[in-house]
Amino acid sequence: MKTQNLRKKLHEHWAHRRTLLFALAVMVCSCIAATGWADALFILTGADDTAIVLDGKGNAPDLSSQMVHVSSGAKGYDVMLASGQPVTVRYGGQVITATSKKESVSALLKRLDIAPGPLETIAVDLSGPGVELTVAEDITYYDKVTEDVAFETVRVANPEMEKGTEKVVQAGRDGVRTSIYEVVWSNGEEISRQFVEELDSTAVDEIVEYGTAVDVAADSAVAPERSAIASVTKNADGSGTLTLQSGTTLNFSGAKSMTATAYTAGYGGADYTTATGTFVRVGTVAVDKSVIPLGSKLYIVTNDGVVYGMAVAEDTGVRGNKVDLYYETYQQCINFGRRSCTVYILE
Repeated sequence: MKTQNLRKKLHEHWAHRRTLLFALAVMVCSCIAATGWADALFILTGADDTAIVLDGKGNAPDLSSQMVHVSSGAKGYDVMLASGQPVTVRYGGQVITATSKKESVSALLKRLDIAPGPLETIAVDLSGPGVELTVAEDITYYDKVTEDVAFETVRVANPEMEKGTEKVVQAGRDGVRTSIYEVVWSNGEEISRQFVEELDSTAVDEIVEYGTAVDVAADSAVAPERSAIASVTKNADGSGTLTLQSGTTLNFSGAKSMTATAYTAGYGGADYTTATGTFVRVGTVAVDKSVIPLGSKLYIVTNDGVVYGMAVAEDTGVRGNKVDLYYETYQQCINFGRRSCTVYILE
């Protein structure tokens, strides 16, 4: 769970975004003009993860909602821009700058001779002093939702407990959480929605202490190669060689200290296919692709001795210094909980 300081920071963060939503409501007006494009989709974003979409049903939308679809055409909506705003447009690999008149986004794009195709999405970023427009077939944004959530189990090593024993020191309780999902639109439709992080929650973790020698994942074949590490040789540049107890040697280009969680298909919004189009399986892990590139081969060991072993970064849905490990069953995910780990990036 997040620390109290982080919770406070996130609450302040969302309070700022509620203020921004009011500003967006002023800019979007109840008399929003209809566009002339066929099947165009608008996604309005504010500060950070704030995102608003307007529907095309002819009713004034509730701007406090997170996402509402916009289809253009006779019953669609557009965004009115104030006069004198700096505008940056990204389209077809080009960056175009302009100054808005008192006009709609569609009118501005028409004035710049930009005609979005029927499968392209128009992302309108209103978070800064100017307006940023991105016209593309593939758009990624983050969606804030409130949802029911089951409690998590956190397992804590206790070196004073007898090997093979465990005890519950805090009972878990289900609750409601505010979550962020990574949403990907491509060719005019939503193709992916993956859980990224929890901002706050009323759920209470179940805390289980266990003997340090216990490997809760030992009842399943976690990965093709899950032999423990016998030795690690490191070079000055951070690269090195792992020697496993099986005798296998693996060269790595770098190692990262990360937080590991576990997921399985059918729970928490996880699908049976990954962001790279492969089927999920043991050895599939989800990463922040800005931290670990997709396609990277990895070797993962938790700091309390659980060997996940060989893995491939094939999925997304986490942000920052985290890695989400795929397991076959929900119970294995519960058993794993959340742990510190070392991720070796293999050559």
